[in-house]
Amino acid sequence: MKVLIADDHHVVRRGLLFFLKTQKDIEVVGEAVNGKEAVAMAGQLQPDIVLMDLVMPEMDGIEATREIKERYPHIIVLMLTSFSDRDHVVPAIEAGAAGYQLKDIEPDELVASLRSLMRGENILHPKATSELMKGPAEAAPHTVNLLTPREKDVLAELTKGKSNREIASALYVTEKTVKTHISNIFTKLEVQDRTQAALYAVKHGLTEAPK
Repeated sequence: MKVLIADDHHVVRRGLLFFLKTQKDIEVVGEAVNGKEAVAMAGQLQPDIVLMDLVMPEMDGIEATREIKERYPHIIVLMLTSFSDRDHVVPAIEAGAAGYQLKDIEPDELVASLRSLMRGENILHPKATSELMKGPAEAAPHTVNLLTPREKDVLAELTKGKSNREIASALYVTEKTVKTHISNIFTKLEVQDRTQAALYAVKHGLTEAPK
């Protein structure tokens, strides 16, 4: 697993580098001191994951995440920050971050998060999740564009971090059928990817498959 660290604080970068070097399956391929550098280095080094700080000079982590995901959709971005309020969490997820962790995270937990992201799971700190749950009282897309029972089944499985193949196996349908359902779910919920769909489901209580 190749990791790029992006943080404007030297002490933070050193600490992360020191710990991650002790993990046999993790290679730190570079360190960026601001968002602009993070975007450039992501292109040059093609890491699997970018550990992204939120507040940095020249270009913040949210804008850097947006640019990285637009140019290199396969690169995973994990936000590692001190902020857990809605004004930071929501833009980060909307920009394409697959995970959001706070800097007080235990080192072992951080490594577990990185490995989970590599398996295609979404990682969100509990405080960040609670902020997302506070959503504004407006007509949510799913109340206008109603999901079918089967789409709800697929969404419930997707929220567990399952792949298309695993969802197909669980629901006894083909992968092609799952892909069609997921495409419809994205359109109806007005989301761009699996992470946003899963977060939407958690926020709006759509995580339980209908009985």
